[in-house]
Amino acid sequence: MKIAVVGTGYVGLVTGVCLSEIGHEVTCIDIDSQKVEMMRAGQSPIYEPGLDELMLKNIQNGRLTFTVDHEQGYRNAKAIYIAVGTPPNADGTANLQYIDEVSINIAKHLRKYVVVVTKSTVPVGTNDRIRRMILEYRENEVPFDVVSNPEFLREGNAVHDAFHGDRIVIGADNDRAAAILEEINRPFGIPIFKTDLYSAEMIKYASNAFLATKISFINEISSLCEKLNANVEDVAKGMGMDKRIGSQFLKAGIGYGGSCFPKDTKALIQIAGNVEHEFNLLKSVIDVNNKQQKLLVQKAKDRFGSLKGLNIAVLGLAFKPDTDDMREAASIVVTDQLIEAGAQVIAYDPIAIDNARKCLRKEVQYAASIEEAAHNADALFILTEWFDIKNMDLLEIRKRIKQPIIFDGRNCFDLQRMGELDYEYYSIGRSPIMGRKKQYV
Repeated sequence: MKIAVVGTGYVGLVTGVCLSEIGHEVTCIDIDSQKVEMMRAGQSPIYEPGLDELMLKNIQNGRLTFTVDHEQGYRNAKAIYIAVGTPPNADGTANLQYIDEVSINIAKHLRKYVVVVTKSTVPVGTNDRIRRMILEYRENEVPFDVVSNPEFLREGNAVHDAFHGDRIVIGADNDRAAAILEEINRPFGIPIFKTDLYSAEMIKYASNAFLATKISFINEISSLCEKLNANVEDVAKGMGMDKRIGSQFLKAGIGYGGSCFPKDTKALIQIAGNVEHEFNLLKSVIDVNNKQQKLLVQKAKDRFGSLKGLNIAVLGLAFKPDTDDMREAASIVVTDQLIEAGAQVIAYDPIAIDNARKCLRKEVQYAASIEEAAHNADALFILTEWFDIKNMDLLEIRKRIKQPIIFDGRNCFDLQRMGELDYEYYSIGRSPIMGRKKQYV
């Protein structure tokens, strides 16, 4: 089937590439000509494992093309996917500027029946808004349908998730449009759940809000564990063995970040407010997450008294491993606090440094390796659990660091091992390992 995808961010590009992989003829449209040229050469503008290879494969077999020309992209398309960004406004509501622009653009190029598929995360009622705008701006009485098809892709695992998802949600108000979307997605072999437009829009927000709630819940439990000498990892494992609860998203740490959870939780609170519903639970989830991102710096202040003049190595900057995404990353909050406390910060990340330079303060210095960052540092902060950070040579690091003290926001290391290696080690929801603390004061 001929498909157009408007927007080539994480959602649009992964969607377009994976639709071409299952046999569709896909044209991805973006307004950035340099980005389009890059993609035509088979290079992804985002870091996502496995994406470059799939792009190049489907470009070469003729099923995947890229253009800045909307008219060319829409030509003969049976479905047009909207996958543009919906960034948060200052009050937390979703900014629908790009959704509106694409809707008007589609209306002006409408020549024959097409299904407009909303892949972007949008507030409940947005698909009605898209329909109204197309009706208002279309130049011909051409029929069309609007369908909600929310994405559930995890950055760093997006290609895998596209082919191994738990479900594909299709929200439509007529059987014809739903059937077309079902036909498009059938080759994925993933269960399809069909519902109405409003419910499909709500499923996306409700899913992300629930997962964020699980994260904030286990982080609150981790604070209790520290005060009661319990081990949050054992607590989470024992909880997760209950099938009613499940083990996923019960890993204590320094909070969630990225492009989805922070934005979608705030947006859902605003959506609730619009219908005079006070979503107190979700407000608490956000409050807990904001507090959690400041936890490591407070532990360091408790340990040192003052951070002024200390050299702090920060390992991991992206909001999670296997992505270069810095949106709402804990490293932004942590490095801000460290610098404000008078510390000197040198940071390392295997992928995200270029993006980090745009987000972090100019005072932050950058290292090309873990070893370089650790050299002569008074303490290490671990903020992202990259493979090479979890598997770093702790004996070698101990030779380079001024004081073998680690503040680990992702619980990367075994407590017994850290004690055997004589580190002073502070993690989340677990008792600290003190090493030979008196030597490091």
